[in-house]
Amino acid sequence: MRRFIPLLFCASFVGLVSAGPASAHHSVQAEFDIKKMVTVSGTVAKIEWINPHSYLTVNVKDADGNVQKWAFELGALALLRRAGLSRADRGGLKPGDEVTVTAMAAKDGSNTGYLRELKIADGREFKFTPDPNGN
Repeated sequence: MRRFIPLLFCASFVGLVSAGPASAHHSVQAEFDIKKMVTVSGTVAKIEWINPHSYLTVNVKDADGNVQKWAFELGALALLRRAGLSRADRGGLKPGDEVTVTAMAAKDGSNTGYLRELKIADGREFKFTPDPNGN
């Protein structure tokens, strides 16, 4: 029996250590409404190319000319590469670039979303998730 105690301790320790990262990940549907889209146009404030999700912050002017910050979560780096964006040049995006973003709206009504499509003023378009028809 004494030989199994260290083995049991090690197994318990590994289970506890690995449970944290597994429970920290979330599904898109937990935070965003997959049936409610929002489209905004503005200028890039910041792009953060990090793993597991990157983020795009856009300054959007409201009807009164006040600037609102919108934050968009992007998919995994592999998804961004498939869409045509690379980490090396941040997809060519830089602060001040004019963009139009279509995203799944946040369930809490905040100025956040999960990026589906990005259009840049130079004519480039990037699609990150298929539309409801699979396109």
